[in-house]
Amino acid sequence: MLKKLKSINNYFVQTAHLMVGVPNYQQYLDHMAKTHSDKPVMDYETFFRNRQAARFGEGPNRMSRCC
Repeated sequence: MLKKLKSINNYFVQTAHLMVGVPNYQQYLDHMAKTHSDKPVMDYETFFRNRQAARFGEGPNRMSRCC
């Protein structure tokens, strides 16, 4: 029963993170290990900044926004 509650809690936490734009670092690590094991892995801070830049269009590809 406790294991099922933890699983449900993890699901809600992950959903809440995705709703506010917090990326899943563990999912990134799993993907890199499975698919790109020969490439370097970003640390959490670099990964977070990279995902924010992709979401909000920072850098040379930045789009102006009204709000």
